[in-house]
This record gives sequence, C-alpha cells and structure tokens, in this order.
Amino acid sequence: MSQYVTRLGRLSPASPPRLRLPGVPRRPRRVAMLSVHTSPLHQPGTGDAGGMNVYIVELARRLAAQGVEVEVFTRATSASLPPTVEMAPGVLVRHVDAGPYEGLAKEDLPAQLCAFTHGVMQAWAGHRPGHYDLVHSHYWLSGHVGWLASQRWGVPLVHAMHTMAKVKNASLAHGDTPEPPARVIGETQVVDAADRLIANTADEAADLVHHYEADPGKVEVVHPGVNLDRFRPADGRAAARARLGLPQDALIPLFAGRIQPLKAPDVLLRAVAVLLEQRPDLRSRLLVPVVGGPSGSGLAKPERLQKLSARLGLNDVVRFHPPVGQDRLADWFRAASVLVMPSYSESFGLVAIEAQATGTPVLAAAVGGLPVAVRDGVTGFLVRGHDPADYAAVLRRFADEPGLTARLGERAARHAQEFGWDRAAAATTEVYSAALHAHRRRVRSAHG
Repeated sequence: MSQYVTRLGRLSPASPPRLRLPGVPRRPRRVAMLSVHTSPLHQPGTGDAGGMNVYIVELARRLAAQGVEVEVFTRATSASLPPTVEMAPGVLVRHVDAGPYEGLAKEDLPAQLCAFTHGVMQAWAGHRPGHYDLVHSHYWLSGHVGWLASQRWGVPLVHAMHTMAKVKNASLAHGDTPEPPARVIGETQVVDAADRLIANTADEAADLVHHYEADPGKVEVVHPGVNLDRFRPADGRAAARARLGLPQDALIPLFAGRIQPLKAPDVLLRAVAVLLEQRPDLRSRLLVPVVGGPSGSGLAKPERLQKLSARLGLNDVVRFHPPVGQDRLADWFRAASVLVMPSYSESFGLVAIEAQATGTPVLAAAVGGLPVAVRDGVTGFLVRGHDPADYAAVLRRFADEPGLTARLGERAARHAQEFGWDRAAAATTEVYSAALHAHRRRVRSAHG
C-alpha cells in the first residue's frame, strides 16, 4: 500500500503530474459534469450545499479558463429556473427536470435517477455525435447517471466520491443516522464502472481500495483548491471585525458550515462550556459565532443546537447566523481567532483551507482529509477524538497566548498557497487524459 500511496502522491500540489500519452489530446474539449443532488448555483451552508458545491464551481471555472468547456447537469429545484445558465465563460449549468421541484429529500433521489438520466440524454441528443469527450460525476447518485451516459456516448467516466457511506458509518456521531445499504451497493457499482476515480487525499484513496476494492491503478489523488483571490488576509482581523460589528478584543472561536451531527458543532459548544467552567473570567470577552444552516440529518431537529446552547447556559456568548455568501464568509474567517472543525468525517475540509488562506488558524478533529489540510502545531491544532475537554484545552491556549492566532495564522496563509484551484484543475486535466487513454486502449482491445 505504501508504494500505491506514493504513486498517487505525484498529484499533490507540490509535485504536479507530467503525463505524456501518445495519440491522446492533452485535454478533452468538452466535459459533461454531473451533480444530481445539489446545484453549483446553490448557497453553500444551506440544505445539501457545501464543500462539494464550491469544488464544482471552482473546478469548472478553472477548467474552462484552461481551455476545457464544462456543462454541469443538476436537478431543477424550482419551476422558475431557466433551462440553462452561463455560470462563467465556458461553463454552462443545465437544469434537469426530475421529480418535484421542492420538498424532495436527498434520500428520495434514487427514485428520480431514471428521469434525470432521460433529461441528460435529451440534451445530448440535440448535439452532433462526439459533443462530450468525457463524463465527470460527483457523489454516488451522479455516478450512476454518469455510468449510463458514458456507456451510451462511448466516452470515459471519471468519478469523485466526495464522501463514502462505509467511511461515514464507521465514524458516526452519537444518534446520527447511518447511510443505507442501497448507497453502499450503489457506490460499489460506480467504483467498478469508473475509468478513473479522483480522491482528495491519499487516505481517501486508500479507503477506496480497502472499503470498495477499487483498482489502485484507477485511483488518482488531486487535492482540492481554494480561491486565493477571495480568501486572503486582505486588510486584517481588526478591519474584518469592524465590518461585522464584532468586539476587537474578543476571543472568537468560529464554526462555519452545515449544522448537522456529522460536523459536530455541539462539540464546540460543549468545549466552550468546559472552558467557562474552568475560566469564568473569559465570559466577558468570549464570542462564539455559528454561521450556517441545518442540513442532512440535522433537518430533523433544526433547533437542537440552539436548545443545547440554552441548556449549557451559553446564550450570552453564542451567536447563530444564517449562511452567507463567499465574500462575507471570508470576512468571518478573517475576524475569527480560530476556526473550529470537530467533524466526525471530512473528505477533505475545504473550509479549513479557506480559513487558513485568510490568515486564521484551525482547530480540527484529526479525521479524513483534515490532517492534510491542517499542519498540526504549525497552522493550527488537530485533536484525536471528540472529547470537549480536549478542545477546551486548545481554546484556553488561544485565550492565554495573545500572539498565538497571529503566529499560526501567518504560517496558515503560506500553507494555503499550496492549494490554488489552478493547480487542482491542471492536475484534473491530467486525470482526464489518463482516462481518455485507458478508455481508447480498452475499446481497441475489445475490437481485436
């Protein structure tokens, strides 16, 4: 396995790949990108919109800027949506009618995959043969549509899992709902069908091989990127706090993301309660913003976190804010003393890189891709497990060492520079080239 991970490591930001495949274009001309359950046009932090949405938006934009046209197919969630939206030059979003526009949970979407596939095929039928050179699907639902489309069009399928049922089920939050067996079966089928699988980290690649028996030769690691134009230190922490109306001298541990058990915002609240029990003098200068909306299994009890805050006696220090746009989110990162991510599972954790890019350190659980995103003791701190007392101990360091945020934040901003989206898009085109080469070789072999 170590040789396997080393091979995949060639796609890390520090060492972009240099594949040279005779007889195959350097990159495809046009890619059909599939995102069934969430639109790249949706606001991250609401519903099912999160890091994957940001990933698709930024990757598609950068691919187009590098000469690869992208058409993103996503399910229409409103009758008022136009059939197509130009998201950026070279990036077209196609809204596909599949099931009721509103009130359809992600768990109900498998029943709408036939309708979605029909819509994709209708769009394809309006073009000349060979319009799409490759299919890139995101999440297992899209993978099933991509599987059928790639076979029908005679093009390769590249798939990104983003999250995996077996991995999530192995580290569930207390009381959270496990992913159903149907998803496990569906993911296994997509893994087998794909010409190439993109993993965010070497650990995720190893999970694909271990849990789903993926062919190691089909798995490539491409770290996600960060929009370094938007997420940057800019004019500093004091200016960001002034814009947001936050006190200049406050200790501000920030949670930003979807509010659901998987993301564990409750661990932050419990850690703050422990901290205040140990250091009641901090209450007057402590502010804990929670920026985001209920999502996933958190929708079942959307006010659970607010009730926990009241039960812990934290309503005077905790502030709940709805999801915000990316520019406003960057200001929240700049204003924070530390971003806290106590997640039970993270494929990568884009939010961690975004916060670091603004010059803010991260306190995170040592799960999934977070040990890649955060350099422990250098750009932030990683905690093993989810004991609130462990997180409280780190928060106490930020309270007692006034220069800690600035010191770690400076290193964090430099670290984040390794994760630009241009580099991620260039690495992705290399995966596309490898998929095109492998697909052509397989077709030639099948025809003798």
